[in-house]
Amino acid sequence: MALTDDDGKIRWRQSPYTLLAGLLILVAAFAAAMHSVAVALVLSVGAVAILAYQPARNARSETVAAPVIEALPAAETARDNIGVTSAALSAIDMPLYLIDARENIVFQNGAAAEAFGEIEANAHITTRLRSPAILDCVRETIAKGNVNTVEYSERHPSTRVYLVRVAPMPSENGKATHFILSFRDISESRVVERMRSDFVANASHELRTPLASLQGFIETLQGPAKNDPKAGERFLGIMLEQVQRMNRLVDDLLSLSRLELKAHIAPSDRVDLLPLLGHVRDALQPLAASLDIEIAMDLPQDPVFVAGDRDELIQVFENLVQNACKYGQEGKRVEVTLTPATKGQGAEVSIRDFGPGIAEEHIPRLTERFYRVNVEASRSKKGTGLGLAIVKHILTRHRARLIVKSEMGKGSVFTVRF
Repeated sequence: MALTDDDGKIRWRQSPYTLLAGLLILVAAFAAAMHSVAVALVLSVGAVAILAYQPARNARSETVAAPVIEALPAAETARDNIGVTSAALSAIDMPLYLIDARENIVFQNGAAAEAFGEIEANAHITTRLRSPAILDCVRETIAKGNVNTVEYSERHPSTRVYLVRVAPMPSENGKATHFILSFRDISESRVVERMRSDFVANASHELRTPLASLQGFIETLQGPAKNDPKAGERFLGIMLEQVQRMNRLVDDLLSLSRLELKAHIAPSDRVDLLPLLGHVRDALQPLAASLDIEIAMDLPQDPVFVAGDRDELIQVFENLVQNACKYGQEGKRVEVTLTPATKGQGAEVSIRDFGPGIAEEHIPRLTERFYRVNVEASRSKKGTGLGLAIVKHILTRHRARLIVKSEMGKGSVFTVRF
C-alpha cells in the first residue's frame, strides 16, 4: 500500500492484509483468463473487503497515536517560552535573574553579570545573593505567588542601593513555575535626596547664624547699650556685615535656582573671551590691591570666541579669580592664561594661584553646595560656600568642564575647558 511522507516521497507500508488482497486479485485475474467468471468474482469481492478493512485499522492506529503527537509540541512550547523570556531579559539594562521554583537561577542577563558577577547555569540563588531579606522575599513569592519588594545595599566595590523586586511569571494553569528577580538602581535618587536634605540644613544654618547675631545686637542696643553711642556705632557696623552676608547668600541661592531652571538650554551667543577676561581683571583689581596680589594675564593676540552667555561667564571667572586671590593670598600672584582652541580640543582658561594648595581628598567635593575645605577661613573671607557650585552649574549649561589640579604647598590650578 503506497503512502506519502511529509516531504512528499512515496513509501510502502508492509502489511499481510495488503499482500493477501494483492494475491487474491492476481488469482482472480487468472481465473477470468481461464473463463471461470464466478471464481474471479468471488476472489475480487474478497480482495475489496480486505482493502476496506485496512484503512479502518490504520485510522484506529492513528487515533491511538494522536495523544503522543499532541504532547510533544506542548513541551517544546514551554521551552520556547523560556527562550523568548531570556531573550527579552537580555535586552534590559536592569540586573535581572530568572529563577525556578527550586530557587535555582535559570538565566541572568548581562546587566546582572556586570553588577554581581557571572554565575553558573542552574546554580542556587544563595551562591550569588546572601541577603536574608532578598532570600525571604524570593521564598515568599514562590510559596504564595505574590509580588515582593525590598531595599538592598551593595557596599563593594562602591556603595550602590537597589530596589529588589520578585514577581511570578504568568502561566496558563495559574501556578507559576518561574520567577523574575529584578534590581533597580536607586543610588542616584538617594544621593539627590541626601544632597537636598543637606542643602536645606546648610542653608538654614547659614541664615540662622547672621540672624541670631542681628537679634543679639538689637537686643543689646535696646537694653544695656541704649545710651552708649560708641557701642551703638560698633554694633551697627557688625550688623551691616551680617546683613551683607545674608544678601550674598540669598543672591547665590537665587542664582543657583535660576541656573537649574535653564540648565537644559545651551547658550547660543558668541562671546569673545579676551575682553571678557580683561573686564574680570579690572573688576577685581581693587580686591587684589588690598590683598597685595598681582593678577597676571597671558592672552593671545587674536579673538577667542566661544558659545556662551557673557554675564554668566563673567560670574564664572570672577568667582575663580576671586577665590585664587583670597585663598592663594600667600603666593602674592595669580596667573590667568587663555589658550585658543586647537584641533580636537576647545579653548581653555586656566587660573593659577601659588597658595597652600588643596588636599587631594577635598578636590572631588569642591563644587558641592556649602562644602568648605576650611569653614572658618571661608567665613572670614566672606564666602558663602556656593561659589564653586554656581561655577559648576554655569559650565554645565555651557557644555564646559571644570578641571582642578592642586599640590600641597605649591598652589592650585582651576581650568575651564570649553
